[in-house]
Amino acid sequence: MSGQNATSQQIYQCALRILEAEGPQAVTMRRVAKEVGITAMAIYHHFPSRETLLDAVVDSEFEQLVEFINRSSIKRGFEAAMIHIMDGYIDYAFAHPRIFDYVFSMPRPGARRFPDDFRARRSPTLNITADMVSSWIKLGKLKRDDPWEIAMELWAHAHGYVALWRAGRFHLSEDEFRRLVHRSLRRLLNGLAR
Repeated sequence: MSGQNATSQQIYQCALRILEAEGPQAVTMRRVAKEVGITAMAIYHHFPSRETLLDAVVDSEFEQLVEFINRSSIKRGFEAAMIHIMDGYIDYAFAHPRIFDYVFSMPRPGARRFPDDFRARRSPTLNITADMVSSWIKLGKLKRDDPWEIAMELWAHAHGYVALWRAGRFHLSEDEFRRLVHRSLRRLLNGLAR
């Protein structure tokens, strides 16, 4: 949201706060305008629709998730790098559960669709995984395959665990849950065959 004027930033921050506290259904233009202290009509000068406002929140949150993932620039092997990426995803889900649900687990207009949007590099988060997979394929350390499908498989694996966590399906602490996901990801990366 950089480059926006102060009122646009206030509107955005208010929508983000409501989304995190109560979910997307609670974010209305009238409510946000009232909480920011502007008229219901004035908000439309900054965001032409509720969808535009929520899209701005989603786009900014994808940037936040990329920051979660990119916190460390240490050189890693493939397995360690994938665990690091998935840890960023889990960290984000723990820190922003309702936003995570809205961004990744709910149908919404304009959501990116596999494969076209992803192959066109419209996903700042999956790009990181696909680029890593692609580089390891080029180095000959992974079998030749479709890096986008592999990236989606890895993401879907982690997402499935997080979705189950969000649904209350684990009786584990956050640390125990994370260790379970790490073990599971290692099994996926290394295969189950003897």
